Parts: sequence; C-alpha cells; structure tokens
Amino acid sequence: MESTGQNPPWENHTTLMGFILLGFSDVPDLQGFLFGVFLSIYVIILMGNSLIVLIIKADHSLQNPMYFFLGNFSSLEICYVSVTVPRLLIDLCRQNRSISFLACATQMYFFLVLGGTECFILTAMAYDRYVAICKPLLYPFIMNNRLCIHLAAGCWMTGIPVHIGLTYQIFSLPFCGSHQLNHFFCDIPPIVRLACGDTSMIEMLIYVLAVLLVTIPFMLILGSYVKVISTILTLPSATGQAKAFSTCSSHLMVVALFFGSGMISYLRPKSSYSAGMDKFISLFYTVVIPVLNPMIYCLRNKDVRVALRKFLSAWIVL
Repeated sequence: MESTGQNPPWENHTTLMGFILLGFSDVPDLQGFLFGVFLSIYVIILMGNSLIVLIIKADHSLQNPMYFFLGNFSSLEICYVSVTVPRLLIDLCRQNRSISFLACATQMYFFLVLGGTECFILTAMAYDRYVAICKPLLYPFIMNNRLCIHLAAGCWMTGIPVHIGLTYQIFSLPFCGSHQLNHFFCDIPPIVRLACGDTSMIEMLIYVLAVLLVTIPFMLILGSYVKVISTILTLPSATGQAKAFSTCSSHLMVVALFFGSGMISYLRPKSSYSAGMDKFISLFYTVVIPVLNPMIYCLRNKDVRVALRKFLSAWIVL
C-alpha cells in the first residue's frame, strides 16, 4: 500500500545529511600547532583532575563533604572535556570534518547534560560552604553522608530527561540550507542558526531552560555567598576570617569563570552574535576553564597541597 501522507519537513532535509564542522579551518597553517596545544591541554586536564580524585580517595583527612563534591566536580570535568576535545583533535588532523546528525545530536546531548550537571554541582558546593560557615555547629548533622550522596545523584541525573527533550526538538528542525557549522563542536546557537523556517519557539525554549539551569543556580550561589561573606565579616579574629575566605575563594573563582562565560554564550542578545566570538567563548568554557580548575583548587587550597605532597612522596618511595 502506498502512503499518501507527506513526510515531516525534517525528514525531507536531514535523513541523509550531516554537518560540516568548520572548526579552525580558517587558519590552515596553524592546524599542527593547534593540535599540539589542545592535546597538551587535554592531557593536563585528564591528569590534573584524575590526580585530585585519587588524592581525595587516598587521603583520610579529605573524607568530608567539601572534598566529596570536589571529587565529583573533578570527575565531571574529565567527562565534560572528553565530549568536545577528542573530536576537535581528530578534525585538526583531517580534511573531512563531516559529522552525522546522530553523532552531532549525541555530542550536543552529553555536552548539555554535563554542562547542566556542572551548574548543579557548583551550587551544591556553595550550599556546603554556606552550612559550614553560617551553621558550623549543625554542619555534621546537615551535611551527612546520605544528603551528600542524594545531592550528588540529583546533580548528575536532573538534566537527563530535560536535555533529551531539548535535543530532540532542536534536531527535529528542518535544515534546508548550508550544513557548514562554523564551530568546533555541536553547540546549540550555531546549529539553530542553520535551521530554516521559524525558530522563535525553540529559541524561547532554549532561553527558558538557560534561565532555569544557569541563571537560577547562579543566583542561589550568589545568595549563599552573600550570607557566607556577611558571616565571615562578623568573625572576631583576622586569622579566622582569612581561613574562612580561603575555603571559599577557589570555588568563587570557578563559579565566576564558568557561569560568566556560559551566560554570555546562551543569554546574550541574538543581534550581538558573532561566529568568531562564539567560538572563542565556547573555547574558554570548554577548554580553558577546565585546565585552570585543578590549578585553582590545588594552588589555593592548603589541605589539597599537603595531601598532594603526601601522595607524591608515597609514590616516589615506591
């Protein structure tokens, strides 16, 4: 029996096609140099975050909620960069930079899920610092093992169903024009700009989700630190204030870098879009910030530095 119905628009345009990731093809003479730079950064990210996870597992003095969430955060960073950087390295070594719709949708989905998880884990870390500094006597009872595990599980799992629906909606759009994606991975803004027809509804959905998953966690973190800083300023000794600030400063730096670049990328006006600037901002929060995080937490955290020296000394003796 012959079908008399029409195929959906997306099926007419996308079933046999994919995207071309232009990446950094506009600087052909620098492909080898960029490959070396990104490969070095990727190895540093993997080694730095793996080392933090190992130290936290091995050192009993770091078996507390603050470092439990830091271990989750470092594990997340390894997954987060592994969604985009390996593909970037492969594309820098070859002429054919095509990516199928399935592979592109898969990359976008995991990038969004892990990005959302990072927002939630940073929020959980801020809550941990709030309880530790504002309610120190209740800290062991509030931040017990059960709550920490539930918070971590919620951070990892909350975005999964949301981003399945969002990714499906984006890749259900008709792509009937150019399939050249002026980016180094499948991110939302450049893909939506390749869609033809009215994209206002999907853009509104993206904006709402960005507010829910980025802006609200950021405001919660900001509110936590307003209370934390006001509490620190009431401490009687300068030594106590300095110690309290030192436990928060690393986290604040990471929050400012990650949320600042994320908001610029997803919440800035459409009229201000620039492909070059979009790639630069994306490079900042997908590559530069993850390579800085282990350095920020190790160099500015006395407990981690001490544990690192003990860990390395043990390995040298062996």
